[in-house]
Amino acid sequence: MGYRTVDEFNGFDFKDAHVTSMERRNGHFIAVLDDVKILPSNSCNRDIREMRTNELVLKLNDAVVEEFILEGCKIYDADGVLQEEREDTTVESSEYDKTLKEMEDRYIYEITKENDIYTIYIDGDEDSYMIKVKASHDTQEWEKFLSKE
Repeated sequence: MGYRTVDEFNGFDFKDAHVTSMERRNGHFIAVLDDVKILPSNSCNRDIREMRTNELVLKLNDAVVEEFILEGCKIYDADGVLQEEREDTTVESSEYDKTLKEMEDRYIYEITKENDIYTIYIDGDEDSYMIKVKASHDTQEWEKFLSKE
């Protein structure tokens, strides 16, 4: 038997979680994440300590991508001389699914929630993305608790 929470986003810490997959499907934004921390405040956490889990399914219901940005950056050489400056680039809606597929094997820098807007920051080897998703509810499903190491 697995575990499921609804609208308990604040019962988790997604920082440094590994992205197994991300997709939009049937009006939902779905992310499968490893190494998600389950906080003591989570209703399913019977321990009084922080735990973790793998293969957590984070589902944002009635999801609409409000903004999808490839974040800009400044590139310097070894001497600290600016070589290139890249501006933020908006990912076109026609490219969302393809770009979400490219999120596999990256890491979550942070996920925040303000009202009904979830902002996801994803780091890669050479680039990072910011995705804002408007959703009515969030659900989290996972199979087991693991000790935090």
